[in-house]
Parts: sequence; structure tokens; C-alpha cells
Amino acid sequence: MTVATLSVPLRAASLPALAGRMQVPSYDPRGLRTGIVHFGVGAFHRSHQAMYLDRLLNLGAAHDWAICGVGVLPGDARVRDALRAQDHLYTLLTRAPDGHSEARVIGAVHDYLFAPDDPEAVCERLAHPATRIVSLTVTEGGYSLNNATGEFDPSGDVLHDLQPGATPRSTLGFLTEGLRRRRERGLRPFTVMSCDNIQGNGHVTRRVLTAFARRDPELADWIDREVAFPNSMVDRITPVTTDAVRTDLEREYGVQDACPVVAEAFTQWVLEDHFTCGRPPLENVGVQLVPDVEPYELMKLRLLNAAHQAMSYPALLDGHTFVHEVCQQPDYAQFLLDYMTFEARPTLRPVPGIDLGAYSHDLIARFSNPAIQDTLARLIVDGSERIPKFLLPVAREQAARGGDLRRCALVVAAWSAYVAQAATRGDRLDDVRAADLTRAALADQVTPGAFLHQPDVFGDLSAAPAFVQAYLDARAALAAHGPLGALRALHAPTQGEHA
Repeated sequence: MTVATLSVPLRAASLPALAGRMQVPSYDPRGLRTGIVHFGVGAFHRSHQAMYLDRLLNLGAAHDWAICGVGVLPGDARVRDALRAQDHLYTLLTRAPDGHSEARVIGAVHDYLFAPDDPEAVCERLAHPATRIVSLTVTEGGYSLNNATGEFDPSGDVLHDLQPGATPRSTLGFLTEGLRRRRERGLRPFTVMSCDNIQGNGHVTRRVLTAFARRDPELADWIDREVAFPNSMVDRITPVTTDAVRTDLEREYGVQDACPVVAEAFTQWVLEDHFTCGRPPLENVGVQLVPDVEPYELMKLRLLNAAHQAMSYPALLDGHTFVHEVCQQPDYAQFLLDYMTFEARPTLRPVPGIDLGAYSHDLIARFSNPAIQDTLARLIVDGSERIPKFLLPVAREQAARGGDLRRCALVVAAWSAYVAQAATRGDRLDDVRAADLTRAALADQVTPGAFLHQPDVFGDLSAAPAFVQAYLDARAALAAHGPLGALRALHAPTQGEHA
């Protein structure tokens, strides 16, 4: 890469100057029309779904399927300001394990609405006939779902939006109001497309949205009957953007970008082909359109996402910071492979076109990419939302079938130890259930097993004798041998295990 000698701020007017340095849109972003409204324009959406649409736009297609982003949280104002200042353009920097990097300017997100500023504008954009898909990356916690029961469990802004006459604040509130207006105006409903890491994300979105709308039974029935909620599986490791990424972009490509995104080279999107008002031809840019997403979805959630949780807590206790440095250590790599082989994979169905053994080894290679600089701290944000959805279903199925669950139990024991350590040090725990987790982890120091007595997290798993015993054994091993010694003790297969 030739070092750029003159850097320019990212704007529509600067695209000709940047064309010789990186990939820039072959289309005019100013001529696009909204077809998709997206809630949660974070780094992942911009590295993944928006990137696929940008590919389509560069083929000369889908100019009426551009994305209007919506932010509902106060922190989303930073995204609004950065994008508006750059004519809604941003740079996607991808980094391969061999050190090769590639930069491209994305123009698919051509507009952005900040709901706290103008909720009415969001409602009307949802009700506009041109809006045919509303997509979501609002994290696992954005669905008001009880982890133990799987049912709708409103709180915060969602609870506010359930009050008669309330102006929407939450994603569920806006979706319902947008659909209500469309029904009143005789318009077909938009498709609601969840792209979050939740098993059966389309089914879950249907369940919580119809439950939210139940205050108007006719509307709820119409939503349940008429709205398409396709399931999807999305995959691309996208770490937090740091100042170093911005500096690298300016030094290597000569672009000043306040909101770039960095990601691995690998990307995958498997999507159920079920839409109410049509869709862009996503199959032309590598999206797998399938009738049944579940096998792919469970593979990704229980292998990739659960492995992220499985490595993070022992490694944090062991003093590590970065994902790649953990996975380059043979003991941790073996622990993760053994978790996938002996605990997660027995709970999976066959996945069309995928060798699960090869997929597991490929995950370790992806995690080991030093160019990504992904942090363990990012992976554990809202662990109380992630572990029940990624790891505990494996433990629950293995407990029911009498299978091995020692590695799942070690992860939970390390989670408890990490939370207690953070409390002792006075460190902030970035979790929606921080107070409850802390109380339970400190109680666990006095009464081993108390950490499991959190119904909203563990449900009935705390009453499964095999899991409780495995947890107590893992907790004792951590105390006696430390995280590295505890996971090393699990490398030797027990009777009946085989790769």
C-alpha cells in the first residue's frame, strides 16, 4: 500500500479524489430511495447488511432499496452526527489473517433519523409505502424477552410505550405504530427482518411484537397474520472501532473518517426467503436464501457465539485482553475445540453444505487473526443476555441427554468468579443485570452454587443435578488451580468422548 500524501475528509465531493486509493461507490448515493428502515446502525450492521446492499448498488441494482437508519438510544446521537457530517458515507476496512487489508466507501445508508429528536418522522417513514423492509440489530437485550421463559417481559422504554397514548421510545413501540398506520391507510405491512443473534430470531420477533400490540387485539391479529418475519443467521467479526483504525485509514488511504468500521474478511448471511413486499436480489451478492435457517443459526450461535463466551471469562481471569492472543495459545484453542466437539456439536442438526468439524477449526483460525484486535471486554457486554441464548441451551440439552457439560459449567463458574472479582476491585460490570449478578456472585463465595439461583438467567437449569455438580466441581477447580489449570484438566477425554 502506497502511503497517501494528502488526506481528505470523507464527503460525497471527495469521492473522485479517493477513487484511486480505495473502492468507492459506482452509484450516486444522492440518487437513492429508501426501501429499508434499519434500527440499530452500529458497527455490525455497517460491516454486514449495509455492505451487502452496497455490493448490489455497485452492480446497478436496488437503487430503491437504500437504508434509512434509525437510532432510539441517546448514544445513537454520535452515529447521527458522524454520518450526517460525511453525507452518510463511511469506510469499511477489512483485514485478513495474512495481513492484507482492503478499504471501501459504503453509501448504502443514505439517511438517518434520530428518534428522540423527531419520533413522528420515524413513524411516518415506517408508514411510507416505499418502506418495505424494517430490519433490526438491536442486540439480544432489545427484544424484552425473558431468558428463562422465552416470553415477552417488558421493562424500561417498552413498558412506557405500552401506556395509552404514549409517544414511542422503543423499537417495539415504533414498529407497532408504523404497522398500525399502514393498516389504517390500507397499505401492505412491511417485512420485519431481525439480524440479531437469537435462536429463531424471526419467530421471537413475531412473538414479542404481537404480544406488545395485544392492547389492540385486532392489530395484533393482523400483524400475526399478515407480517413476514424471516429468520436469519448473520456472521462477521466486527470489533469496536478505535482511534488506531482512524489513524491507519488516514495514513494508508488518505481519508479522514469519523465513523469507519473494521471487520474480518469472512462474511456470511443465511436468510429465510419470506417477505411481505418483496426484497432486493440479495442472492446476487452472496446471501444464502434458504427455506430453513435453523441448522445454520444453531451452528453459529452454539459454536461461534458460545465459544466467544467460553473463552472470555477464563481468559479475563487469566489476565488476557485480546481474542487473538487467547486463541493462539494451544491450551485455550484445545479447550474451545473440545467444547465444540464434545458439548455443542452433539446438540446440532446436520447443516447443509457444512462440515462441522472443519467449521470448528476455521473458527479458531478466525479468532486467532491478529489484525482484528478484537477484545474480550467487547464480547462480555451484557453477558447475562448472551450466555442464556448461546451457551446455556447446550448445557440444558446435554444435561437432559446425560452428555458432557463440564466445559459449559467451567465457563459459568469463571463468569461468577469474574463478576466477584470485578466487585472486589470496584470495576464496572457492563451488564443490564449488573446488580443482580454481583449479589449472586458474592453470595457464591459464601455458599457455592448460589450464583445459579437467578431464575431470569438460568431458569430450571439450576435444578438439574448434573449441571449443578459440574458447576461446583468447576468452581473448586478454579479455586485450586486457576483458570489455566482448570481448563487443562478437561483436555483428557472422559470415557465415551471421541473427536
